[in-house]
Amino acid sequence: MLFRGTHFKNPTRTSIILIIAGFILIGGGFFSFVSLGEDVLEGEKFALDRIVNNFVDTINPPWLTETMGYITEAGSVWVLSALSVIVISYLLFISNKSKWVALFFAVNMIGISALTKGLKLLFERQRPEVIEAYDGVGYSFPSGHSTGAFAFYGFMIYLVTVSRFTSKVKWTVNILLALFGTTVALSRIFIGVHYFTDVLAGIAVGTAWLLVSIAALEIMLFKKRRQTGK
Repeated sequence: MLFRGTHFKNPTRTSIILIIAGFILIGGGFFSFVSLGEDVLEGEKFALDRIVNNFVDTINPPWLTETMGYITEAGSVWVLSALSVIVISYLLFISNKSKWVALFFAVNMIGISALTKGLKLLFERQRPEVIEAYDGVGYSFPSGHSTGAFAFYGFMIYLVTVSRFTSKVKWTVNILLALFGTTVALSRIFIGVHYFTDVLAGIAVGTAWLLVSIAALEIMLFKKRRQTGK
């Protein structure tokens, strides 16, 4: 629990900073997505997409494309679903954490999946290329691999943060998780199935939804602690 020992009448400095940062990130993610989405609905062509695609073409040898093809699987539906089942099983049957953590993790993953599908149907943006081998089918905005990766690996960062690991271990693992999640998102550009703005929108939506899920979990845990007087 991030806000252990916090009271409404006497909040800690850390809790205040986290709450403010959370609101800023949620608001920033929402604003970024709306800004991009509005232009997508109007059929705008993004200069940023062209610049990034041209840059990737100059630094993307075959071996890198192949490597990104493997990495991108870490954001696929079947991999994230399998990993989610493992995480939920661990939280329910092995971990001593509250069962609410497992519930809100499930809400986080199921919610981002439904939200992504709904947004894709709303915007109906076509992909730069259709490549079935890399799940490059259907509409492209926002990137589902990006939303899923940031929702899943972001929640893993939360679990590590509230764990009993040392600060050094937490920082090391969390940096690796953040870098890996970002690489999964960017891999969609390197294999040619998404525009850069698809990925940006996916990161914005995934991050915002993740923080909403964590905030809801923290509120629930806070209420439970108040009821038990701990």
